[in-house]
Amino acid sequence: MKIVISGASGLIGKSLVAQLQQHGHDVVRLVRRAASTGELMWDPKAGVLSASALEGTDAVIHLSGAGIGDKRWTTSYKREILESRTITTNLLATTIASMNRKPSVFLSGSAIGIYGPRGEEQLTEVSTHGTSFLADVCEQWEHEAKPASDAGVRTVLLRTGIVLTPQGGALKKQLPLFQLGLGGKFGNGKQWQSWISIDDEVGAIEHLLTANVSGAVNLTAPNPVTNAEFTSTLARVVKRPAFLPIPPFAPKAILGGELADALLFTGQRVIPAALNASGYQFVHPTLEVALRALLKK
Repeated sequence: MKIVISGASGLIGKSLVAQLQQHGHDVVRLVRRAASTGELMWDPKAGVLSASALEGTDAVIHLSGAGIGDKRWTTSYKREILESRTITTNLLATTIASMNRKPSVFLSGSAIGIYGPRGEEQLTEVSTHGTSFLADVCEQWEHEAKPASDAGVRTVLLRTGIVLTPQGGALKKQLPLFQLGLGGKFGNGKQWQSWISIDDEVGAIEHLLTANVSGAVNLTAPNPVTNAEFTSTLARVVKRPAFLPIPPFAPKAILGGELADALLFTGQRVIPAALNASGYQFVHPTLEVALRALLKK
């Protein structure tokens, strides 16, 4: 397949590009500078993306967006988080809709933040949406993919959970503390963490290129855990104690209360119902299996 990918230089994108190329696919990266071999230039803010240059594409995968936890949530950065998703998604979806020979599938990024903080409730793709900032962002993000689906292109909304990899994200930030025996649960540790290994994130996306699935798909492992369970499992895998709970005031002072609550002290208990129904087989269905494989323990 000829596959165009935005966000190819990101944490998920790098691993996805490598796997798709290994499996014989022709990958074209969308870039915001002069394009070189294997690249196509676009400028989302200016609305620039050539439909003719996309002709012959079999699939488009959209993964770009400003990092949720990269900066404090100022008013301006909140706007960047939203617009880096909505503007890019709309440009891709409308361009796809205008093409003479449209791709067979559009896989567009989203996140499980759409459900908002939900306590113990088990959540699937048909669950209602939340009312938090991230839920609002995800809802608008997904809405901007509608022109592609309205044009008859199979559109999948990739509601990604916490992606585990020692190369980046939450695990990379936590690992040094746990290796020193200084890790611990956040607050009371009862908040749910719906995680997925980088191998299954990439594997599921590749699976969805050809699976008979459309609409929202939760990209999470089938066994979410509480933060306390995550902490104890990671500590066991790295063979260190984890008995120092982290009180809310410290992260909130550093990150700001809203961001700290969203990332650390609340969560969602998400089940990958659509992915399971599609026949995807998880490489790492449980947390300990995932961590031992990722950390080679």
